[in-house]
Amino acid sequence: LLAGPALAVAVAATTAAPAAAGLVAGLGAGLVGGYDDHRGEPGGPKGFRGHFTALQQGDRTTGTVKVLGISAVGVTCAALLGGRGAVDLALGGAAVAGGANVLNLLDLRPGRALKVGLAGAVALGQPGIAGACAALLPADLGERTMLGDTGANALGATLGVGLLLRVRSRTGRAAAVAALVALTAASERVSFSAVIDRSPGLRWLDRLGRAA
Repeated sequence: LLAGPALAVAVAATTAAPAAAGLVAGLGAGLVGGYDDHRGEPGGPKGFRGHFTALQQGDRTTGTVKVLGISAVGVTCAALLGGRGAVDLALGGAAVAGGANVLNLLDLRPGRALKVGLAGAVALGQPGIAGACAALLPADLGERTMLGDTGANALGATLGVGLLLRVRSRTGRAAAVAALVALTAASERVSFSAVIDRSPGLRWLDRLGRAA
């Protein structure tokens, strides 16, 4: 799991954004993810539905803490990037938090989250993040290291910051947030791994470079 903190520090330091926003996204989301990595309950509730059901029953899970923590990280990043009104803060916060959650959902097979992160970083013009992903990818594919929630959340949050830098309009940000929400909602009912395995192209990309 040492790759997770290493990636969190790397992406925080190399995000092409105001330094404070990059630090909050990478280190803030990484710390919240690290809490879940080290204090999470094996076999505990899964997904938003599971965590909020547990919360309604008076059980504060580490996943619930993570959701609230990453939401706070997202809104803080949005404010640091110039968001002032409630709409801008909500859209910006949702983009950062949604990115963190989706990358975490993808971190189920060796190299998967880093491959998606690398592609996203290139598309968003974030060479520092792309370089960090490329540097850690061989060890992750070889199953010598793993990102855990620490690394996956930090990577997704900093990509969310990159999205806010690239997409300035409310309409564009709303569309991006809608896509992230749709992916999150789909994960409650559909296995991403099963979808990838059923698609020859996605399956080939997913397994490319993997040890087995």
